[in-house]
Amino acid sequence: MTTRKSKADAIRVLAMDAVQQANSGHPGAPMGMADIAEVLFNDYLQHSPTNPNWFNRDRFVMSNGHGSMLPYAALHLSGYDISMDDIKNFRQLHSKTPGHPEYGYTPGIETTTGPLGQGIANAVGMALSEKLLATQFNEDNHNIVDHHTYVFLGDGCLMEGISHEVCSLAGTLKLGKLIAIYDDNNISIDGPVDGWFTDDTPQRFESYGWHVISDVDGHNADAVSKAIQAAKAETERPSIICAKTDIGSGAPNMAGSDACHGAPLGAEEVAATRAHLGWQNPAFEIPQDIYDAWDATTAGQALESEWQQSWRNYQTSYPEKAAELDRRIQGKLPEGWQQKVSDYIREIADKAPRDATRKASKMALEGIGPLLPEFFGGSADLTPSNNTFWSGSTSINDGDFSGNYLSYGVREFGMSAIMNGMSLHGGIIPYGATFLMFSDYARNALRMAALMKIRNIFVFTHDSIGVGEDGPTHQPVEQVPSLRLIPNMHVWRPCDAVESVVAWQNAVERTDGPTCLTFTRQTVDHQHRNQTQIDNIHKGGYVLRDCDGWIDAIIIATGSEVGIAMQAADELSGKGLAIRVVSMPCAELFAAQDAEYQESVLPAAVEKRLAVEAAQGDFWYKYVGLKGTVIGQDTFGESAPGGVLFEHFGFTKDKVRDTVLELLK
Repeated sequence: MTTRKSKADAIRVLAMDAVQQANSGHPGAPMGMADIAEVLFNDYLQHSPTNPNWFNRDRFVMSNGHGSMLPYAALHLSGYDISMDDIKNFRQLHSKTPGHPEYGYTPGIETTTGPLGQGIANAVGMALSEKLLATQFNEDNHNIVDHHTYVFLGDGCLMEGISHEVCSLAGTLKLGKLIAIYDDNNISIDGPVDGWFTDDTPQRFESYGWHVISDVDGHNADAVSKAIQAAKAETERPSIICAKTDIGSGAPNMAGSDACHGAPLGAEEVAATRAHLGWQNPAFEIPQDIYDAWDATTAGQALESEWQQSWRNYQTSYPEKAAELDRRIQGKLPEGWQQKVSDYIREIADKAPRDATRKASKMALEGIGPLLPEFFGGSADLTPSNNTFWSGSTSINDGDFSGNYLSYGVREFGMSAIMNGMSLHGGIIPYGATFLMFSDYARNALRMAALMKIRNIFVFTHDSIGVGEDGPTHQPVEQVPSLRLIPNMHVWRPCDAVESVVAWQNAVERTDGPTCLTFTRQTVDHQHRNQTQIDNIHKGGYVLRDCDGWIDAIIIATGSEVGIAMQAADELSGKGLAIRVVSMPCAELFAAQDAEYQESVLPAAVEKRLAVEAAQGDFWYKYVGLKGTVIGQDTFGESAPGGVLFEHFGFTKDKVRDTVLELLK
């Protein structure tokens, strides 16, 4: 007879066998949380294994991602397209079961987790998106957006500072459909956590405004079920279920010990565990009655079918809203988007004011914001400086979730990881801002966005020593080049309003990865262009100033330094020299162009090249070569007005002019 225990034990044996075969992995958390997962997946989770992308599914996040064999086992048993061969290939090259859960590899995996704390942050973003969309689209008797977000997390997630950032905000926002289940096993890699983690977790979450369910026996299915019921019944606050568990539960000699946290149990303990559990089947063999008891395909299809009928009724009653939500779910941009943005660019091309690009960014938002009802902006307590609150922005901080803007507070990392969750949920295009210097706080969330290949827009203002009087603590030097090192990240540093709008356009249109938009505090010159040049901005680098025939030297620049390069080129042309100026606002896009285009912009025959950027300069040697040079910022800044600092560190027309003349000797 199939029992709850035998269904949970199926997770335990799959976890220990997969880790044993791989000779690598973390069996402890899956074995310890197996009873909780069995209750959640079989009794509460609203999902459809045959359609993992069904929009109104509950989201499940394994924040303690090292326990990846728990979701893999539960998804396999439930009927997802994860075969036993996939389980056997745990942690092997190109398998559906990588070492940590990876979005896009495994059906049913909602987000990539592993860096602890980011999973709970992503879950907050998912729950926030659900609440925003429910507010915008649900009507009386038509709860077309109505699902929960469940997240498992462990001691490590709660030790990471990001958990404080996002859980504090989730309580303030009253995300009542967010349910966290805390695996309180008192063990981390170094052993029992009593020596370094003695927080009163229930009191901590009560102070955040969460609904706290304490002292739940994580191995008692009835207690777990009762706790989940109570959490679902609480709609005004997020809930955390503090479940006491034994790590590695079922392993007779290792349970409750750090020995089973991050290593195979070993053949002897695996055999002993089978005997202890009364599990008589060999490795990777699950009895059919257990598969039948776990199988969620029929029930999932019924849930989805019921929702589809509700959707058809909604389409009949609210056709315009239904069409809009459907567009957003599919990730399509509004009809006429490109033409309207192109028209806006032409409108400002010859009349944009001389201003800082952070203000040009707001001008861009004023043009594209009205076209994108799915846009959701925010700032980490720097809204007036980041200029991210445009005329159509409405804050949700007062509890009205019909708005499209959130002041995240001083939570750069949390904001960025929440945005990842929003992007993963669907129906929302998030953007969030802080100073470029503080991208370092958020960096791992940026990396995760790039790894997951999701559309997310990170806005960073105050992009150089031009910050001025705040001094070197606030003056980014290495940040832009270091962001360029993240695979699949696009980094834009526009030089004026036109490039700023194009940067925003590309960030919105990009669906295979995130974008960093970096903007100046200092004023920049507006550059005049023809239509071909405007079109070529989309290629990441283009000829802004050219000369007839022969080219003596090429100056490559970005951001505020483009104006300086243009001034220097004008002086040099007065000396009879032929100088080309290349603006390269997005080096990643330029590198993606074909060789013919790259040669047309940077012809190999012209070896005298100078790159100018107010950032650490090593990146540019790939473009200037051995016979070129770079004017960069290779030391920390100073506290002084921005203009004084540009003069002091050599970002001037005269320095550029003289450097080119030196190259040409």
